[in-house]
Amino acid sequence: MKINIAIDGPAAAGKSTIAKILAKKLDYTYIDTGAMYRCVAYFALINDVDPRDEDKVCRLLKDIHIDMKGDKIYLNGDDVSKKIRDNAVSMYASSVSQYKDVREFLVFQQRQLASLGGVILDGRDIGTVVLPNAQLKIYQIASIDCRALRRHKENIERGLDSSLEEIKSEIESRDYQDMHRNISPLKKADDAIEIDTSDMTLEEVSQTIYQLALERMNDLC
Repeated sequence: MKINIAIDGPAAAGKSTIAKILAKKLDYTYIDTGAMYRCVAYFALINDVDPRDEDKVCRLLKDIHIDMKGDKIYLNGDDVSKKIRDNAVSMYASSVSQYKDVREFLVFQQRQLASLGGVILDGRDIGTVVLPNAQLKIYQIASIDCRALRRHKENIERGLDSSLEEIKSEIESRDYQDMHRNISPLKKADDAIEIDTSDMTLEEVSQTIYQLALERMNDLC
């Protein structure tokens, strides 16, 4: 039996990395929900629309088509996998994620993708809003310093300009925005299992969740 797995948590907690590893271990489909919001923010920016202007951003939704193939993210047919990881796009992704129409537009797509089971989604409100009936919910956290360092290393590996102090400040700002937005704020689902990854390796985290998934599947058989 294949289950659906929801991984929530603050920015740069390593959710996407762990979700990808776990998807390979379980032979599941990984759906990068954060990348979907980044695509909306990026599309607004390249169309000279201020991502903080809710009305104008929402008018763009009819012209947005997002595809995911492997590790690649396509926006209207163009590979934007690297472009949407820019720090400015990350910040604006938090802004557009507060808009009701944007959330409904993307949540509908995410639920459709998860309807057959065997998917892993990560984000801020997967276990609380997108997939409240997910059979396994994880709330993945890490210290601010740890998250900032991880994002800094990721940016360097991608060949992007990066300042550790700026990233730390941006993560702190995004945490506040995500936790205090009016629509679907970041919070731990009542039935989620919290995992602090600050002092854990990727393998330790992925193996921990992998074992939890196997146990949950056995319980449901």
